[in-house]
Amino acid sequence: MNGMARLFKRRQGIALILSLLLLVAGFAMSPSRAHAESAITLDSPAAGAAVSGGIVQVSGTYSGVYDVVLYINGTDQEPVRMDDPDGDDAGTWSYELDASAYNGGIELTARGLDTATRYGVWSPTVALQVDNPSASVPEVTITSPAEGVSLRGMVWVEVQAASALPVSHVQIRLNHGEWQEAKRSGTKYVYGWNTAQVGNRTVSLEARASNAAGRYGYSSTVYAKVGQGTNEPFRMQNQDRAMWVWEPESYKLLLNPGSRSVLESFVRDTQTFGSDPVTTLYLAVGSYAGYEALEGQAGQLKSFIRWAHGKNLQVYALIAGGTTPPYMGAYERYHPLAVREIEQIINYNLAAATDEKFDGVNVDIEPYISPDFKDPSKFLQTEYLDVLQKMIDRRDAAGINLPFGPAIPKWFDSSDQGADIAWNGSTKWLSEHIQDITDYISIMDYRDTADGGAGIIAGAQGEIAYAERIGKPNSVVIGVETSDIADSGDPETITFQEEGRGQLETELDKVYAAFGASSAFGGIAVHHYDSYRTLPSFWGEGSVAWTPPADTEAPSAVRSGPVAAAVDYQTVNLGYGMATDNSEVDRYIIYRGTTPGFTPTAANIAGLSRSLSFQDTGLLPNTTYYYKVAARDLRGNIGPVSAEASATTGNTDLLPLIVKGMNVGYASTKASVKLTVADYATGEPLVGASAEGRFTYSGGRYAAGKTGPDGTVSLDSEGIPAGRQIGFEPRRIVVPGYYHASAYDQPYTTALVPFTGLSGLSASAGTWDAPFETGRTRYTLTVPASVNELAVTPVAVSGSSVVTVNGSPTASGTASVPVSIGTGPAAVNILVYNADGTTDAYQLQVARSESANS
Repeated sequence: MNGMARLFKRRQGIALILSLLLLVAGFAMSPSRAHAESAITLDSPAAGAAVSGGIVQVSGTYSGVYDVVLYINGTDQEPVRMDDPDGDDAGTWSYELDASAYNGGIELTARGLDTATRYGVWSPTVALQVDNPSASVPEVTITSPAEGVSLRGMVWVEVQAASALPVSHVQIRLNHGEWQEAKRSGTKYVYGWNTAQVGNRTVSLEARASNAAGRYGYSSTVYAKVGQGTNEPFRMQNQDRAMWVWEPESYKLLLNPGSRSVLESFVRDTQTFGSDPVTTLYLAVGSYAGYEALEGQAGQLKSFIRWAHGKNLQVYALIAGGTTPPYMGAYERYHPLAVREIEQIINYNLAAATDEKFDGVNVDIEPYISPDFKDPSKFLQTEYLDVLQKMIDRRDAAGINLPFGPAIPKWFDSSDQGADIAWNGSTKWLSEHIQDITDYISIMDYRDTADGGAGIIAGAQGEIAYAERIGKPNSVVIGVETSDIADSGDPETITFQEEGRGQLETELDKVYAAFGASSAFGGIAVHHYDSYRTLPSFWGEGSVAWTPPADTEAPSAVRSGPVAAAVDYQTVNLGYGMATDNSEVDRYIIYRGTTPGFTPTAANIAGLSRSLSFQDTGLLPNTTYYYKVAARDLRGNIGPVSAEASATTGNTDLLPLIVKGMNVGYASTKASVKLTVADYATGEPLVGASAEGRFTYSGGRYAAGKTGPDGTVSLDSEGIPAGRQIGFEPRRIVVPGYYHASAYDQPYTTALVPFTGLSGLSASAGTWDAPFETGRTRYTLTVPASVNELAVTPVAVSGSSVVTVNGSPTASGTASVPVSIGTGPAAVNILVYNADGTTDAYQLQVARSESANS
């Protein structure tokens, strides 16, 4: 395997569920307005409708959008069923809401992605009233003691609990300890707390109540001041260099101890790129796949923070407003969820030992994702400031040192949405209000150059100057992006994903030179761990990358599952348990078959997943699919294959189409991809298909075009230096009456330079335009006019690869079944499916010699 192949094997899984990540990851571009043709309605139930439980049909229409999801009560996101009878990105959507799980008000909002801009499009919000006492949750309030009152001796904690069903139990928890029963005393519940041995300390008091249905309700936290309480001195440390660590990587660090040695290896590597070490982690602690870092996994969290502090790493809790999507936490009606999230961090810190405490909090709410951020009244901006203040007030009530800072886009001090915000008695830029009340900010200063009017330096200059003016040292952290964002509506210029780590460090050196002497500068933060550590110096031969620790031990099998469920005629959702590894599980390999008991090979790989779920889409209707899962670690070791799960897709009148013969080339200063769109069943090319997709690796351009008379379309990348790796992935193909059966594309994604490839390729007839080389994927084969079929003999580099010739499996080193080439120009496509999930595509363009006897 050549050095470039080793490098590229680390960057897989780009076909995963990116639309969700694009909503939560925080891209700092000014929000775009959807074009007029794009719309989503939520027609049923009607606003204010009352139901009594059971299944409620939620439905609406859409036009000019795709990937519609339904948000429920600001806490749940669900995919909907989309019915597009003409295959033209317009139709109806529906979802079966199980209202038996709710009582009281429910808010419903649908969101899709604009087909032209790929930004979000929202329906109006609909409020639904559910009269279902069996799903009621107790309302719980601690009425005594009050906050700020000095306590001594025996203290009676008093709680009020109300529920539509009889209250069964009321319990109290002190400083994140065990839940203790409170006794009923008239209309209230009481718990005796002896504070004699507590000393001068603030203690968190929480109450919960359960009712006859077994449902729990929780109080807000009361911070009880025993004696003089807790009064920790404030310290705002420099964070350079910080790094966001989102789920699932954060949970790997908690639940898989080997992941910690991987993290240490990466953050301490200053030699490979001549970079500064990572010293600060923004560690995501939201719920993930049934895990709760601050509750059920609190012991593992304490262990990790102790370990991190022992390695001189700061650990900031990374939270996102307590809502799904995070921006809903900015709305006043959802403030209690955001406040509860910060209270959980505070309560954890009050109970933890010194070396187990978080060093700060990073808050990623991002209200500008909501269309209401453009409302002329700017009400959402002020509600966002309100929730930040409420969160800070809870920290202050506890008396602890916990630096608080939000991630904000760089345009809060330069856009119309950020200008002239009247709040708290003054009118100023939104960024200035935020800097006034918070301890620091992490600017999402996302550009791939430091210089220029839109560069990183210009993007942070205003915030740096304001922090100096108000006297807040170490309070401006400048964030940069390394994630793959090409599927979003944002341009590739906001990330270093295409340029690589070499240019990242070069540009950051300029940022350090510009701001290093400023007292306000708190360092650089990189978004985020998974993409940062896999980013090479550049994508191409001769580049360098961080190398994970040596490891030959394979991961374990997944802990449970998989479980498969069909969503519609083309989509199956999978879930499975976590696997463990002595180092770290990098990806889960999803194998798909159409016969029970299939033996997984490279040709069965449906995709790769970072997380404990996978959405398999582009399938055939009325078909039963079988799935198995195996974990792969950072060094490519693959663990045992799981048990099998199956699901059967639904029916549709739409016909499946596929991509055939896709191949990437390079000429002059840019790459190009040529692909054919064809009817899956007949193989006939489809004329006028709207095809779009994105270049990968050194490319990031999202390109679109229409197929010509032969069903082909060619798309160009942005300018890319010669000698770089470039790939392409189709994202959407629209033809009236059809849908894109992407699972059957030949291939679905490929690249200019093979990942593994062929060591040999020969044909039964014809003259080649150049000798075969593993690294070259396009050839012209000139054959006599009398030849109307060819046999091709491929030789795979790896014995684990699976080769197909025009869709027919062909054993390495043997001749393929004869391929009909007709009497005119033709193409023979050779695909190499590799065990790591990559696909290499070779293409023979068949030309005819002038004479039948030549």
